[in-house]
Amino acid sequence: MDRDDTPRPDTKVADIELREVPRVAGGLAALAATTRHLVRDGAVRRGSKALLAMNQPEGFDCPGCAWPEPAAAHRSKLEFCENGAKAMAEETTTVHATAEVFAALSIDELRLLSDFELGQLGRLTEPVIFDPAAGAPGRHYRPISWDAAIGLLADEVRRAGPGRSVFYTSGRTSNEAAFLYQLVGRLFGTNNFPDCSNMCHDSSGIALSEVVGVNKGSVSLVDFDHAELIFVVGQNPGTNHPRMLTTLREAAKRGATIVAVNPLREVGLTRFAHPQKPLDLMGGVELAKHFVQIQIGGDLAFFLGLGKAVIELDDAVSRERPAPADRPTAGKGDLADVIDLMFLAEYTDGFDAWRDHVRGLAWATLVEQSGVSEATMREIAGLYAGAKTVITCWAMGLTQHKHAVATIQEIVNLMLLRGNVGRPGAGLCPVRGHSNVQGDRTMGIYHLPRPAFLDALGEVFGFAPPRTPGLDTVATIHALERGEVGVFMALGGNFLSAAPDSDRTARGLERCALTASVSTKLNRTHLYPGTRALILPCLGRSELDVQASGPQFVTVEDSMSMVHRSQGVLAPASPELRSEPAIVAMLGQALLGDRVPWGELAADYDRIRDLIARVVSGFTDFNTRVRTPDGFQLPNVARDRTFSSIGGRARFTVSTPPDLTLPPGRLRLMTIRSHDQYNTTIYGLDDRYRGIHGERRVVFVNPLDLAELGLVERQVVDLVSEWQDGERIARAFIVVPFDLPRRCAASYFPEANALVPLDSVADRSNTPTSKSIVIRIQPA
Repeated sequence: MDRDDTPRPDTKVADIELREVPRVAGGLAALAATTRHLVRDGAVRRGSKALLAMNQPEGFDCPGCAWPEPAAAHRSKLEFCENGAKAMAEETTTVHATAEVFAALSIDELRLLSDFELGQLGRLTEPVIFDPAAGAPGRHYRPISWDAAIGLLADEVRRAGPGRSVFYTSGRTSNEAAFLYQLVGRLFGTNNFPDCSNMCHDSSGIALSEVVGVNKGSVSLVDFDHAELIFVVGQNPGTNHPRMLTTLREAAKRGATIVAVNPLREVGLTRFAHPQKPLDLMGGVELAKHFVQIQIGGDLAFFLGLGKAVIELDDAVSRERPAPADRPTAGKGDLADVIDLMFLAEYTDGFDAWRDHVRGLAWATLVEQSGVSEATMREIAGLYAGAKTVITCWAMGLTQHKHAVATIQEIVNLMLLRGNVGRPGAGLCPVRGHSNVQGDRTMGIYHLPRPAFLDALGEVFGFAPPRTPGLDTVATIHALERGEVGVFMALGGNFLSAAPDSDRTARGLERCALTASVSTKLNRTHLYPGTRALILPCLGRSELDVQASGPQFVTVEDSMSMVHRSQGVLAPASPELRSEPAIVAMLGQALLGDRVPWGELAADYDRIRDLIARVVSGFTDFNTRVRTPDGFQLPNVARDRTFSSIGGRARFTVSTPPDLTLPPGRLRLMTIRSHDQYNTTIYGLDDRYRGIHGERRVVFVNPLDLAELGLVERQVVDLVSEWQDGERIARAFIVVPFDLPRRCAASYFPEANALVPLDSVADRSNTPTSKSIVIRIQPA
């Protein structure tokens, strides 16, 4: 890449305002922020209308997080959060990125804008092409017709062939669009379907598939109404899943104990004032009664410690009150009521080996590697042993580590001890990010498709689907670097800003013959085009989708396997916008001809759902069931305790905590989101819940580490990550003292993604280790 894309220091660097961290999340400040964003984006009328329909049975699903809605009968008329409102303001803005914008600003000039400034250019309104060979002066995108754009895309995909074509997918994509997308790719002959799951929850999917037989969580939203203890681990719901705070608030008010496990003491887990509850505005509701500030990456040692403490507690009770002779046992030795022996004997394998392993672990090692005292681990284990129903939630704070899969399986070990899988009020809850990232995987967006899915797909469509494993995200970037990808197509998302090792990813994209993106707004991926590039503008979730047979709806799957409908209510931002299913169907027709009745599928999405019902397990009578107010829940072998996909029994696994020792002068950094962003979309430059205003290029460090390193508050520094293949530098970050453990640091992504080595990945899931980056800090 010849051009220098080193992030430029923000002009406001000297004007950053550091305020006191608020005591309560939500409240009047959330209401004010919601109003401010609607006004700023010129979306007061459109946005307000959209908000009233968001997450309603006859409306549309929020394009933000995947936290489920309550049952329709108990749903609020205002079922949205502050960040959902920000997402709506972005989507319903009256500012448009028209042909005049692209004529005025070249690709190189657009690169000089921040991610926030790119978003403020507004909604895309017509297809555009970058094609230097066409003779247009400068490096500009210019308009192109839909037919010409799809024809070019099909020609280039055909020229590249199956092995050199990559089809990336964002978690916002609907079930209908995702199913058609994978169908196009597999009819063409490829399994190259990297997706955003590769960068977030693949560690959860692999871990859970191996030990409970399903790659999803086992709980429903109603389980939170009955849980006595809720763990929230490696997760900041106040920013990333704000509607979850309502669920936690209700649990806390009825007496449930919430334990937060996270390196940063997040406001959104300590106290929450529901903006729609007037009495909350007096001070809110306390959420986490216990906040365990673990060192970054110390979760595996922590959960091993909890398991060891539970076993020792059981051993102690056994010595005091021996079990009757006719009592079922799970292995040698006398065990007591702390352990659910009936469950272990009937439903699990491997308990003896795991128990013996944790008994042999030294407390000193677990304390050192977790950063948590033995007394605290014993205290939390006592809470676990005393609770009849327990839910454990987690997010990317667990999944983006080298030992992520083992950590999640250690959580499963703990939950199995007392039968907290597959019964009301208890279970496993990986909290997915984007609103249909789980549904996309269910629809077959996966580089390692399951044989049963391919068998059904081949039978319904009369072909032999490819069986060779495809490329995931990290493998795709390597292939891009080697010049082995001819066409890179993205159905939504911002691949460059989401991916690790930003410079390498950008250079790889530029080696393609064609890059193509289906998008609603301009993002940084569009600014690193291949030899030619297309941007294809699509409808947003909030917009009416009218096809030949009339108004259409799509469907999504939330974090708890509920499938429900989503139907927009607003006039489209431009008559040139097309729906995602229609765009994919156009590509299918141009690339594959009449092998499938693409036009009929695009005209009536019921026809797509009829095909899904024939291919995907759990979708029988899809069109009827999804038209009920609440939709329907997919079957789950962990929830029903059959564990049928892994032989009928859940499995204990044995793992050892990693050595987290750092060289002198080094810190372990994790990437995080600010409160003014969702994934790679930047809504503003503030992070209210961490006291940051006016800047994003900051690094949070423990004050004692700052003193030891000779750094001071507000100092401008460079962050240098160290990896076996060399160093990576992210320049011009502002030092901010913060409450997090020693030797730990945090910084926002995507700004810090340049520090994440491409080859630093989680064992078995190949997920980039964005939460575990060894860095040093040097003065700028």
